[in-house]
Amino acid sequence: MSRLHQLLKSAGVTVNERFYERAEQYKTLLAKWNKIHNLTGAKTAAQIDEFIADAIAPITFLPPVKTAMDIGTGAGFPGMILAMGMDDTHFTLVEPLAKRASFLQFVKADLGLNNVDVKAMKVEDLSPARYDLITSRAVTDTQMLLKLSKPFCDDKTLLLFYKGEKVYDEVDETLKYQIFQTANRHYLLIES
Repeated sequence: MSRLHQLLKSAGVTVNERFYERAEQYKTLLAKWNKIHNLTGAKTAAQIDEFIADAIAPITFLPPVKTAMDIGTGAGFPGMILAMGMDDTHFTLVEPLAKRASFLQFVKADLGLNNVDVKAMKVEDLSPARYDLITSRAVTDTQMLLKLSKPFCDDKTLLLFYKGEKVYDEVDETLKYQIFQTANRHYLLIES
């Protein structure tokens, strides 16, 4: 059993074998590109496995959604990883840095991910459209994420922000939210 299998099993995450195949392809591509372009701080296979497990963990509590947008996808966390595990959801990955957006396009093509669109721009420059789910990890604080998400929300949109332990300082009681906690992550799920 691979380390990624072990991480997901211990977290109670169930994904199909196709996810693991895609994850292995993704890891190979990331290792190659990261040497040249420094796309992510995760350098070792073990660190990348942890990033993947962290990104995919919310499928244990997310309802089925048709459309999702990831703000500031970076090297693929969490948007690309979620797209690999949620075949029935169409993901728009928004990444302003050209080298990262190029990597995401390459991964999309190499893995045959027809449920992914990459937008090489800032989210502020994207035309307003409604999404069922908006995600973001390590971009900015919750209030700014709420502001950035506003043109893409309606009253049924879910917002999933990957946060650390300071998440409790970033939410106020006017929000309808839940926090799902693991050893290293606080997943903030907000109903808009």
